[in-house]
Amino acid sequence: MQPLRDAELGASTFFASPLPHDVCGSNGLPLTPNSIKILGRFQILKTITHPRLCQYVDISRGKHERLVIVAEHYEKSLKDLLKQRKPVSPEKVLQVAYEVLEGLEFMNKHGMVHRALSPNNVLLDRADKVKLAKFGLYHMTDHGADVDFPIGYPSYLPPEVIAQGCFYSSEPSINEAPQPSGPKTDVWSLGVLLFELCVGRQILQNIDISERMKFIITLGCMDDIITVLAEEHGCIDTIKDLPENVQALLRKCLTFLPSKRPTPSDLLGDAVFESISSEYTPYQSPVHLFSASPRCAYLQLPDDISELCRENGENYLSERAIDEVYHLWCLAGGDLEKELTNQEIIQSKPPICTLPKFILEDGESFGQGRDRSFLLDDTTVTLSLFQLRNRLKDVAGETYFPLLEDEQCSLPQSSSSNELSATVTLPLIIRERDTEYQLTRIVLFHRLLKAYPYKKNQIWKEARVDIPPLLRGLAWAALLGVEGDIQSKYDSIDKDTPIPTDRQIEVDIPRCHQYDELLSSPQGHVKFRRVLKAWVVSHPDLVYWQGLDSLCAPFLYLNFNNEALAYACMSAFIPKYLYNFFLKDNSHVIQEYLTVFSQMIAFHDPELSNHLNEIGFIPDLYAIPWFLTMFTHVFPLHKIFHLWDTLLLGNSSFPFCIGVAILQQLRDRLLANGFNECILLFSDLPEIDIERCVRESINLFCWTPKSATYRQHAQPNKPPSESNSFGKTPSYYASEFQELTKTDLSREPLKLSELKAEVSPRISVEDLIDLCELSGPAFFKTPVKRARTGKPKILAVDIRSLEDFSRGHIYGSINIPYTSTFGPEGELLQCPASSSLAGYRLRVIVILSSVMKNAITFATHLVKVNFPRVCVLDGGMNKMKSTGLLTVPSPQI
Repeated sequence: MQPLRDAELGASTFFASPLPHDVCGSNGLPLTPNSIKILGRFQILKTITHPRLCQYVDISRGKHERLVIVAEHYEKSLKDLLKQRKPVSPEKVLQVAYEVLEGLEFMNKHGMVHRALSPNNVLLDRADKVKLAKFGLYHMTDHGADVDFPIGYPSYLPPEVIAQGCFYSSEPSINEAPQPSGPKTDVWSLGVLLFELCVGRQILQNIDISERMKFIITLGCMDDIITVLAEEHGCIDTIKDLPENVQALLRKCLTFLPSKRPTPSDLLGDAVFESISSEYTPYQSPVHLFSASPRCAYLQLPDDISELCRENGENYLSERAIDEVYHLWCLAGGDLEKELTNQEIIQSKPPICTLPKFILEDGESFGQGRDRSFLLDDTTVTLSLFQLRNRLKDVAGETYFPLLEDEQCSLPQSSSSNELSATVTLPLIIRERDTEYQLTRIVLFHRLLKAYPYKKNQIWKEARVDIPPLLRGLAWAALLGVEGDIQSKYDSIDKDTPIPTDRQIEVDIPRCHQYDELLSSPQGHVKFRRVLKAWVVSHPDLVYWQGLDSLCAPFLYLNFNNEALAYACMSAFIPKYLYNFFLKDNSHVIQEYLTVFSQMIAFHDPELSNHLNEIGFIPDLYAIPWFLTMFTHVFPLHKIFHLWDTLLLGNSSFPFCIGVAILQQLRDRLLANGFNECILLFSDLPEIDIERCVRESINLFCWTPKSATYRQHAQPNKPPSESNSFGKTPSYYASEFQELTKTDLSREPLKLSELKAEVSPRISVEDLIDLCELSGPAFFKTPVKRARTGKPKILAVDIRSLEDFSRGHIYGSINIPYTSTFGPEGELLQCPASSSLAGYRLRVIVILSSVMKNAITFATHLVKVNFPRVCVLDGGMNKMKSTGLLTVPSPQI
C-alpha cells in the first residue's frame, strides 16, 4: 500500500442489481447476490499499486445491495482546469496524456480497462501529477453486468461502445451480452479529454443519444475527425495552432476504427512523447515479503542524509500506509454510511415509500416501480481525519520509530504513555479496538516483519502479547516459518488438470464458512478451489478429507489476494499440528490422538473424565471434527483468529489443552447430563468464551509435562522452537516436535490397545529429571516452586516395598508400598488419597514402580477418586536406576 502523504480518503457508493428471491442456481442453492460478487472481485484492486492510480482501500456492503467504496482521493481534477474556460498549454496536455497512459498501461498488464475516463476521474495531486480514480469500477461489476447503470460516460465512450447500446441484466446470456471493452476504448476517451483540454471546455455534453449516434456515424465517414470536431465546436483555429506532436496525438487517439487505433502501450513508445518521455522513469513494483528478489536491493539512503531528519510537528501519520490510516480511522469512530448520509448521498425514505407496489387483498396491485435514478451517484465524499488526528495527538513521535534492538521496546514495558501500558492488561477485544494501542502494535509489527526472518524471535515474543488484526496474515506466516519464493512454487503446481478429488471439493466449498461475504463470493470459491487443489496435488502421499476446506478458510481469508501465501501457510500448518491426519487410512493416527486426549481430560479433570466414561460419552463422538479441522469447523472465523493467535505459539500438543478448556467451560452442564443430553449439547455447541478458553489452555499447557502428550505418530524430529514456552522456560514445556535425539530415557511407544487401557498418561525419565532438577549422581535438588522456575510442583510417589525404597530412591519422594494399598488380586485395601496424599492435590503426582502394571493400577485408582494431575513414570524404576541419580539414606549413628 502507498503512504497517505498529501492524499485523502474518499468514499463513493452505488447499488448492485437485485436478484429475484425465488430463483436458485444450477446447484439448487440461492443465487449469490451481485453485491457479494462485486465484493469478491474488488479485492484484487487493493493490490494494484501505481503512482498514476488512486489506491483502492476497502469495500463495505450495506442494505439493499448498497456498496460503499473507499479509495485514495484528491480534490483537484481535470474538471477544475476545464472550469477555467481557457485552453491548457501543449506541454501540460502532453504531460497529462503521458501520465494517464502510464496508468492505463499498468492496468492493462493486470487485465483491466478503465472504461470510465472523464475529467472527474482524472485527479491531480499537489505536484499536479495525474491520479486515475474509479479505474476498477468496470472490473468489479463484471463489465457492468452486475449493476443497472452503464459504466462510462457517453460523451467519452468510443463509437464501438455506443454502437452496442445499453444492456442491463443480472444474468446476460452469451449471445446477448456486449463484448467487454478492450484497452483501445480508453485511448478514445483520452483523446476526447485531451481535445477538451486543448480547447478549454467540455464538448458533446448535452447531446441526445440518437443525435450522438448520428454524429458518430458522420465521424466514421471523415478522414480527419479532429478537424470535424473543431469545426463543429468553433475552435478550428485553436486546434491548428497546436504543435504538430499534439495534433498527431489527438489524431491517433481519435481513430474511428478500433483496429487502427493504438493501445496505451503503443502510444507510450510513440514519437509524440519524445520530448518528455525522458523525464519519467519506469515504475518498479515494491518487493514484498516472501518474494524471489532480495528486499535489501531497494534500501538506499538519500544523497542528503538530512532528508531523513524530521522537523518538530511533522505529520507522522501521513507517512503510514493508506490502509493503516483507514483501519485506524474506523477504530477512531469512523462510519462510512454516516459520512455519506451527512453529505446527503444516502437519503433515508419512509418505509412505505420504498415499497415498489401496493397489493390489495383481491390481488390487485398499483403503484410505480422502484425509482432507480438514485442507484449511481458519481460524487466522492472526502472522509475527515480530524477525529483520528485528535485521537492520536498525544502519541509521541518515537512510537512511529520503535527501537527494535532495545530490550524494553515492547509495549508493556516501554510506551509513550501510562495509559498505553495499562491497555495491554485489558481484554483482547478491547485492545483490538483501541486506536492508540493498535497504532503502536501495527508500527512495531510492520517493522519486525520487514526484518523477517532476521527478527523472527522478536516476532514470537511480541505475538505472545497479541497480534494486530491488520497484519495477522503476515504474522501467522512468520510464526509458521514460511520463507522463500512461495509464488514460484505455487505457480509450478498444476491446478487445472481434473483429478478425482474435484467433485468432493466442489461439494464442500459452498458449505464452508459461507456466512462470510468474502469466502461466499464466486472469487472466494475460485480461490478456495485453487488452494485446496494445489495442496492435494503437491502432497501425493496424502488425500483430501472433509475438513481440509475448513482448515484452509482462515488462511485464505487473511491472504485473499495472495493464494501462494495461503497455500504456504496451510502447507506449514498441517505437518506441525495434523501430521499424517490426511493419510488415506488415518484411523490409527486419529485413535492415538483421541486416546491421548482422553488421558489429558483425566489428568486435568478426573471428575469430568469419570463421568463422561460412565455415560459412554467418549471423544470419538465429538472431538474428531475439533482436531481434524483444528476447531475451524466448530467456531466462526473471528473466534478462530483469536484462538490460532495462541495456537501458533504452541506445539502439536497445545490443541489437547484447548479441547480440555472447552470441556471445562461446559463442565457443569456435562456433569448434570446423561449420554443423550450430551449428544444434543454438542450437536449445537453453546457459546464459548474464546478469551477465557485461550487463557485456561495456556494454564493447562503449563501444568502438562512435555512427554505426557507423546504420540508415536507425531511429526518426526526437528529442532525445538522458541514458540513452546509462552514466556516460560523453554526446556520444560513440550517441544514443538518429539525429542531431537531419542535416548534410553525417552518414552517408549505403546501399542494402541495398551495405550487405551491406561487412564493416566506416562512421562519419560528425562522429563522427570528435568522437572525435579536432578543435577549429578546421587544428588536431587528439592523440588522448587513453579512461581520461581516456571515449572509446576511435582511429587514422586514410590510404590515399591519399603526394602527396595531403602536401597535407593529419588530424593524427596514418598513411599506408599503397593502391597499396603492393594491386595494380591488387585482389590483396594486402603485408599492413599484420603491419607498419605491428601495434602498434595496441587502437585503433579508421578507414580514410580518396578512393575508397570502396579503403577498403572495405582494411578487409575487415584483418578477414580478424582485426584488430579496423576501420571506414571514410563519404564519405572528400572529405567531410573540406569541414571545413577538415586540416593541412599545415610545410616544413622
